[in-house]
Amino acid sequence: MSLVPLVRALSLSAVLVLIPVSKPVNAAEKPTLPYQQQKNVVYAEVHGVGLLMDIFTPTGKSNGLAIVDVVSGAYHSDRGKLRDHERAQMFDIFCSRGYTIFAIRPGSIDKFNGPEMLENVNRGIRWVKQHAREYHVDPDRLALLGASAGGHLACMAAVSAADPKSKTRVKAVAVFFPPTDLMNYGGLKIDITGSDRLAQAIRRLITPKGSETIDEDKLDELRTAFSPARLVQPGLPPFLLIHGTADFTVPIQQSRTMVAALEKAHVPVTLIVKPGGGHPWPTIHEEVAKMADWIDAQLQNQGTQVSEP
Repeated sequence: MSLVPLVRALSLSAVLVLIPVSKPVNAAEKPTLPYQQQKNVVYAEVHGVGLLMDIFTPTGKSNGLAIVDVVSGAYHSDRGKLRDHERAQMFDIFCSRGYTIFAIRPGSIDKFNGPEMLENVNRGIRWVKQHAREYHVDPDRLALLGASAGGHLACMAAVSAADPKSKTRVKAVAVFFPPTDLMNYGGLKIDITGSDRLAQAIRRLITPKGSETIDEDKLDELRTAFSPARLVQPGLPPFLLIHGTADFTVPIQQSRTMVAALEKAHVPVTLIVKPGGGHPWPTIHEEVAKMADWIDAQLQNQGTQVSEP
C-alpha cells in the first residue's frame, strides 16, 4: 500500500489546522479603553537624564481626582514594569471611576540608588501638583500608589512628608507587598556585608555610588534611614497595605511591621491579606478593585468639585 495519499492527507490536515478562520471585524466589537494614554512625558531632568511618566486620563467623566502611581519593580522602572500595572488592570479600574493616573518612573538601580529614586518620586509628586490645573484635578487630594519596590518608594515618600505643609504631602497611600524594614527582613537582620544576592541588593540600594566599602555601623544607619516602618510619625495620611501569605520575595512580615508602626503612631491603616497570594497573584485585579474602593472613601468624602475642560 502506498503511503503517499496518507502523507498528503496528513499534510493537508496540518495546513488546515494552521490556517486561522477569519471574519470581518466589526468596529462595534473593538474594546473601548476607559482612558487615553499620554506616553513618555518628561517630568524632570537629573544629570542630563530625563525622568518619564505616562499619564492616563479617563475617557468618561472625570471625578477631579488623581493618583500618582510609582512604577518600579526590583528597583527598575522600564516600560515592562508599566505593563505589569496594565495587566493588573490598574489603569482600567481607576480610570473607569474617573481618576487621572500619573504613572511615574523614578529611574532604575543601574543609575540611581534608593535615596535618589525617592527624590525622583518627590519630583514627580511636585510636577503633578504644579500641573494639576492642566489636567483638571485637585492637587490637595492626591493618592499615592505603588507595588513591591514602587510600594517601598511610595511609603518612603509618604513618611518623609509628615509635615502637612510639605509640597509632596498626599491624602492617602495604597501599596501592594512593599519592603518596609531593611533592618528586620522576614524576621532576620540580614548581614548586608555578605555576598548573597539579598545582601548585595540591599547594600546596592542604600549606599551612595562609589561608597560600597562603608563600615557595618554606617550601613545599619543607612538602611534604617531607608526603612519606612522605622520612620513613621503621628499625623501621616491613611495607609492601605495588601499582601499575600505566600509571598517569598517580600515576606508579609514587612507589611505587618509597617501596620504595627502606623497603629502605634495612631495613623489610620488597613491591611488586606490575600491567602496564598504570591508576588503577585493571578487575580490581583480583584484586590486592585478593593484598593479603588478604599481610595474612593479617602478622597471622595469631602465633596470633590470636578473641573470641566
